[in-house]
Amino acid sequence: MDSVITIDKLQKRYGQRVAVADVSLAITRGEIFGIVGPNGAGKTTTVECLSGLRHPDSGTVRVLGLDPRRDARALRQRLGVQLQEAALPERIRVGEALNLFASFYARPADPRRLLATWGLAEQARQPVDRLSGGQRQRLFIALALINTPEVVVFDELTTALDPQARRATWELVRQVRDSGATVVLVTHFMDEAEALCDRVAVIDRGTVIALDRPAALVSTHLPPQRVQFRVQHGFEPGWLEGMPGVRRARRRDDQVTVDGDEGLLGRVTAALAERGLTPDDLRATRPTLEDVFLTLTGRPMSH
Repeated sequence: MDSVITIDKLQKRYGQRVAVADVSLAITRGEIFGIVGPNGAGKTTTVECLSGLRHPDSGTVRVLGLDPRRDARALRQRLGVQLQEAALPERIRVGEALNLFASFYARPADPRRLLATWGLAEQARQPVDRLSGGQRQRLFIALALINTPEVVVFDELTTALDPQARRATWELVRQVRDSGATVVLVTHFMDEAEALCDRVAVIDRGTVIALDRPAALVSTHLPPQRVQFRVQHGFEPGWLEGMPGVRRARRRDDQVTVDGDEGLLGRVTAALAERGLTPDDLRATRPTLEDVFLTLTGRPMSH
């Protein structure tokens, strides 16, 4: 496999706080690679180190064969970055911003073509502070692509966007990959990683705790089917665990979740009927990356 990014035993501290304890991974040319985990897990520090914005305390980082610290100038010509804290002067116009960024590179893309590609042609003369949230995100994507990069880093690209704008941005990320770039997508939204990424590294407390294709992570760590339903006060689900094909049954408030093998819904429904129980909102679902994270860490992403 053709790795465009390799990180080996990366560590980074800020005083006594360990931001990155031990991160090793390799990212292959042409993929959308997700780095996921809760806020404070070390995701942003990791991509800042691979972008050359921070220097690791130990470990090695190579991007397109370059050392981000020693070869920073050469790497900037080939790497596009949209960071979580990206900002522009409020009164700068959209077209002016793209022209300014284009002047930083030896072989920039055509700003007018980028404006058209990302649906910003009509906003070219509009100040940045008058853009909608979705338009601002498209502008930051365009700015990250102004140098026609081989690798693009998007850090928390859809934070603060409404659901419709998030879905539209997902399609833009796929277009970036389809244009020939390798995409590194940093997010704490597991549904986003599951929808977009070819492979995902799950980071918690500065360490990679799992790395694989989203579907493989789910199938490795969780049973294939989940049944959920709501019950009245006093229902104890422990007896369900004695049924064939049931691996785990648990209750949280009035929600019961049963994990098990294929055909689980029929078995659970029949068992409840035999006891004269009629649950509310009975449904079968598939486990998700969010469930994988909870299984691996013992805590939900929101913590």
